[in-house]
Amino acid sequence: MGYYAGWAAYSGYKPEQVQVSRLTHMNYAFAVIGDDLKIKMGDSAVDPKNFAAFPKLREKNSKLRILISIGGWNDSGKFSDAALNEKNRTIFAESVAAFIKQYGFDGVDLDWEYPVKRGLSSNTTRPEDKQNFTLLLKKLREVLDKQGQQDGRYYWLTIAGAAGSFYGQNVALSQIHPYLDYAVIMTYDIHGPWDSVTDFNAPLYTPSETSPQLKWSADSAVKMYTGAGFPASKLVLGIPFYGYMFSGASNAGNGLYQPFTSGKSITYDSIMANYSTKSDYIRHYHTTAQVPWLFNGSTFISYDDSQSVAAKASYIKSKKLGGAAIWELSQNKDGTLLGTIFNGLR
Repeated sequence: MGYYAGWAAYSGYKPEQVQVSRLTHMNYAFAVIGDDLKIKMGDSAVDPKNFAAFPKLREKNSKLRILISIGGWNDSGKFSDAALNEKNRTIFAESVAAFIKQYGFDGVDLDWEYPVKRGLSSNTTRPEDKQNFTLLLKKLREVLDKQGQQDGRYYWLTIAGAAGSFYGQNVALSQIHPYLDYAVIMTYDIHGPWDSVTDFNAPLYTPSETSPQLKWSADSAVKMYTGAGFPASKLVLGIPFYGYMFSGASNAGNGLYQPFTSGKSITYDSIMANYSTKSDYIRHYHTTAQVPWLFNGSTFISYDDSQSVAAKASYIKSKKLGGAAIWELSQNKDGTLLGTIFNGLR
């Protein structure tokens, strides 16, 4: 599954450019929840044009399923209200069913960041979000099934869940999976510029050496979900097509676990075009975490490349997970990493 971000069209990456022959699912990010608790387009200036491309995508891949993803980091503020009671849940679920039918989607993906625990400080959250999230998914499954019976088809219901242990504490993982076709684990942003020292964005396994901050990994997240009763076959491992650049890092340990002065997100394409080929940047590979990094004596770049995404594809197969999920497709426009994942899973 690959996320297509609606805003990618502004930089010239249109839905028609997605290599859909290598996807089973594409999630369109993002729709939002209005004040009336109904979903609506996230960007009315570009979304209709993007939606209009869906028939052409299905001509290229008749088995492609396109889902509308709701929320994300910036627009999860009204999920708690939408899930609060039976009336609100019904309003929301029926609006979802109407939206996906109107615009030709095959289902819906909820990216609530996060139940109980805030993502943005402006988000509304409540302790009862934990049980209300389960009830919201139950209501959605009922409404989508009813709509599907009327339309003679099936509508998908999925979520994107956090990789951190807090998520398992605030979501009833053992109760929600019967309502879902799969859950994407967002196994990235495990470390980033919010930390005190440089570290890996998306380590597959937890490094064994001592580090001054949280030790966690994609494998840790998978074990958290399965340990809580979520079936491995319904878990989809998140793979980032971006990394983090840490500037002003101390020149020790090849830049790993070092203090830094500033940091920012950077796409795989930008890393390849502007840094990987420079003679002063040396590529290193952590044999335990199974991810690379670049370092030039002061700038540390954590990212994923063909070697690390191939390792993640092998991991998905070995653990019998449901598949891979990419955030997000425009960050590697020529599809190099997508091709590696596709071939690895096949």
